[in-house]
Amino acid sequence: MQKINRDDAKKYAFDWRDEPLLRVQPGESFEIETWDASTGFFKTPDDKAIPANRPGFDRNPPMANPIGGPVFVEGAERGDVLVACIEDIEVADYSWLAIGPKRGPFGESTRWPELSSEYTTKIFKHTPGPSGTMRDGTLHFSDTISWPITPFIGTIGTAPDREVTTSIDGQGAWGGNLDIRDVAVGNRIHLPVSHEGALFYLGDVHASQGDTEYTGTAAETCATIRLRLELLKQSRLPFMRIETPDTLIAIQAARPLEQAVDTATKHLIEWLVAEYEFTATDAYCLVSTCPDFRINVYQMVNIAKLSFVAGAELPLKYVK
Repeated sequence: MQKINRDDAKKYAFDWRDEPLLRVQPGESFEIETWDASTGFFKTPDDKAIPANRPGFDRNPPMANPIGGPVFVEGAERGDVLVACIEDIEVADYSWLAIGPKRGPFGESTRWPELSSEYTTKIFKHTPGPSGTMRDGTLHFSDTISWPITPFIGTIGTAPDREVTTSIDGQGAWGGNLDIRDVAVGNRIHLPVSHEGALFYLGDVHASQGDTEYTGTAAETCATIRLRLELLKQSRLPFMRIETPDTLIAIQAARPLEQAVDTATKHLIEWLVAEYEFTATDAYCLVSTCPDFRINVYQMVNIAKLSFVAGAELPLKYVK
């Protein structure tokens, strides 16, 4: 099986000019070994998020959130849709979260000075589950609090049309740093293609994350990801979308949050009309009345240029 090794997964931009690290056929499984968002800087609680101590933080934007790629998909053309089918994510034996001055919404807090005057790094130990691996393992937040590891890929996408965007704040219809917990094993991630070969990248795995990733970091970790890439030829796509085994999720990144919610819902309505034979009237009324329609707020971080990320989700049982 072809693989991008961790030492090669150190790109910090979605750049259509990059030489492919892999060339794969549609449907071919391959692996990418990823770094955590700090490229290995955070290992112990003594590793603080002090910018002067972090390699690459003398740049703007800083060199953080590394991604592996690009992967060239044979036969992919502009106007196609690339479908990333995530087969496996195995995380490392720990993850981390870092807070401190000027980081996140309480980075300048006067109510809780410890959040704005001190740098704090938390290291979360992972222990294997019944399989003997981290696939069904446990994340230990403290001596008394733990939960199942629920890994997902935080940064994923194809090279944008004309722009070169960084992996730390790049976002668009093509993907980017969106931190969507549903970019997970068993799900199908739809991405528009702007270049020959699609030029696919991913990285920034999280062992778990709460809605909004409020502090700006979650359980950041290294991982090995196995996936395959499929093609939908010349298929229109307004923004990234996700199919789980049980639901459809239309995605949008925007500010303010209301715009992200409104546009994601419009994308879902368009999806129902275009592919599931709904009339516009029925799709419009369904999202307003169905008790299982949900709005997911995946990422709502007040950091730099990041937009807020929302998903409009509807169970498949209502559309089959």
